[in-house]
Amino acid sequence: MKLGVNIDHIATLRQARRGFEPDPLSAVGICKRAGADSIIAHLREDRRHMQDADIMRLKKAVTTRFNLEMSIAPEIVAIALKVKPDQVTLIPERRMEITTEGGLDVVKYARCIENVYEDFKKSGIVTSVFIAPDKRQIDASHRIGVRMVEFHTGCYANAKTRVQQNRELKTLSSMTQYACARGMTVNAGHGLNYENVKAVARIKGMEELNIGHSIISRAVFVGLDRAVREMKKLIT
Repeated sequence: MKLGVNIDHIATLRQARRGFEPDPLSAVGICKRAGADSIIAHLREDRRHMQDADIMRLKKAVTTRFNLEMSIAPEIVAIALKVKPDQVTLIPERRMEITTEGGLDVVKYARCIENVYEDFKKSGIVTSVFIAPDKRQIDASHRIGVRMVEFHTGCYANAKTRVQQNRELKTLSSMTQYACARGMTVNAGHGLNYENVKAVARIKGMEELNIGHSIISRAVFVGLDRAVREMKKLIT
């Protein structure tokens, strides 16, 4: 199982004072040495944490795999095509949300997403879509050529009872098998933490878990190196 570490919230802390520290770039080497397989950053349209300059610098600094989370807004697409990260993950975005609230509706926005996907394909950039673990969304992604998906695990992470949690795990597992049978790579993320991650990590066919807030929160108390190592140990 691979681990992608989202470092957005290092930039969130910096932006609290619009200063220079902590610099998210400093996390790259620490995460790599601790076992991270990729570095993730989300360039939001409102620039609430990562800034354009951060993305440019991260592209140069990351020697593992740089995964840029992004909306399909033309401005952000243009920046991504200029930066050329190793991977882009297309996600939904609303200005008033605290965090990403659900998966991208590929069924509804298929034509637009396909156009964006083709642009990235021509540039040699791997494209993933962040979707609900749902057959319709998987099929829609497959139809437009996407061969990598990331399942939104929010419903699992927010489950209030063991019954609800098990139901969501069953859905994640069955949809992972469904996507894999269609030749797709399956990743997952959102709301995963040190308490709930093990069950998702055991899902057959799941390739990478992308985690940010929980790791950065843990790092406040134990340091980033240890926080990443502890998460890596839990999922492998």
